[in-house]
Amino acid sequence: MEQNGGLITAAAGMTEIDQNVITKFLAQLPEKALGLGIRVILAAVVFFLGLQIIRFLRRIVGKSLARTNADKGVVQFLDSLIKVGLTAFLILMIAISFGLDAASVMAMLGSVGVAFALALQGSLSNCAGGVLILLLKPFVVGDYIIEGNKGQAGTVTEIQLFYTKLQTPDDTVITLPNGSLANNNIINYSAVSTRRMDVTVGISYDADLKEAKRVLLEVLANDAYVLQDREYKVFVQELADSAVLLTVRCWFQNEDYWDGRARILERCKLMLDENGIAIPYPQIDVHVEEKK
Repeated sequence: MEQNGGLITAAAGMTEIDQNVITKFLAQLPEKALGLGIRVILAAVVFFLGLQIIRFLRRIVGKSLARTNADKGVVQFLDSLIKVGLTAFLILMIAISFGLDAASVMAMLGSVGVAFALALQGSLSNCAGGVLILLLKPFVVGDYIIEGNKGQAGTVTEIQLFYTKLQTPDDTVITLPNGSLANNNIINYSAVSTRRMDVTVGISYDADLKEAKRVLLEVLANDAYVLQDREYKVFVQELADSAVLLTVRCWFQNEDYWDGRARILERCKLMLDENGIAIPYPQIDVHVEEKK
């Protein structure tokens, strides 16, 4: 009986202690909640101010690089790197301010970094590809390129940390991974200030070949955007099944190429028509033998 009475007394004492702990916790809860709320608000304010400081630093770096005439792709790449790196550092500092141990956080980041390195090999490859593109400069912002993997073509508008953006002539934006660009063939049509145009024009076998060449050469000589200091010419490319194929060759400045090509094609057709030189349709001669 005495033992049971002791157990009952001990249980009653523990219940009283538990009630005191709960009462104390509830009494301190508003104060702790207020303190946590204040810390959360301060963290949000620090995060907002940190983002403004990061934007300010990005602007300073951008203006400094602009004064040194740095390549636009380098500016865009460094801007992306600064934005990602400083934002990650800001989040880490805020996490440490909430009581996380810095050594533990760094150790955790190291482990997470290894895991991410294994899981995100493609992204790391893209980042390395971006660095190679900026160092080796197979193209820069403003160049018209064709990549060798799928033949995507367009004008380079941005070179970022992981991706490069192209704008096509019909204003479609193509986003390509830097890793793929760094490891594939690149055709750069803007590396040289001029570009050669070759177009094929077919004339009838019955047409006067010399007259046709004279007319086409006259088209080139009278075009304001054809570079007259570069050799332009018209020559027989092939004796095809239905036509004599002539190549019309000239040079333009890069920015005049597409308009010039369309204009030359139109003028060739009009001038051949004016001079009575036929452009034949594909045809097949069929011979039918009569049965005797």
